[in-house]
Amino acid sequence: MAFVVSRGGAPDPQDVIAFARERLAHFKCPTAVTYVDELPRNPSGKILKRELREPYWAGHSRHVG
Repeated sequence: MAFVVSRGGAPDPQDVIAFARERLAHFKCPTAVTYVDELPRNPSGKILKRELREPYWAGHSRHVG
């Protein structure tokens, strides 16, 4: 999954996936694209990946932290 912050017009999800396929190994390419207003960050500026994953693991007993 790719989280995209769009600045003025969101690109087509298939275009984002095609862009990644040209530049990344196949196993690293996203299969889905989610658009967000901004990425959650901690005070030092690191992206909080746990907060991005949280909605997708709701209702599961085990999940990736």
